[in-house]
Amino acid sequence: MLSKKTKYGLKALTYMAKKGDGKTPILIAEIAEQENISKKFLEMILLQLKNTGFLGSKKGKGGGYYLLKEPKDITVAALMRVLEGPIAMLPCVSLNFYEKCDDCKTEEECSLNRVMVEVRDNTLRVLENKTLADLTN
Repeated sequence: MLSKKTKYGLKALTYMAKKGDGKTPILIAEIAEQENISKKFLEMILLQLKNTGFLGSKKGKGGGYYLLKEPKDITVAALMRVLEGPIAMLPCVSLNFYEKCDDCKTEEECSLNRVMVEVRDNTLRVLENKTLADLTN
């Protein structure tokens, strides 16, 4: 299940992608109001997206946040990894956040591992092929 943080982050960036050229700064208050997101929570999310290279910001009059890349170049998988962390359901099948499970003798003997690799691969196939531009349609 997606956390509210990830859901709101995806909604906010989708709003920004729909709202014109993507380079014109948009106020947090506008996004929060239009997407029904707490302004304070949204500030934290957008700051994280800025710090990880998805957003730029401009201070002062005419300021706000804007996309640094074209919506077609931002995958849902990349956004989810930044906001949510691992996409895999178990740490032993994660591609980017791998950790060995303490309760398994070997991954080859673990029946859950095999199923979760399949779940991860199918999930990634969808999320890596969907972009922010796809969410605007």
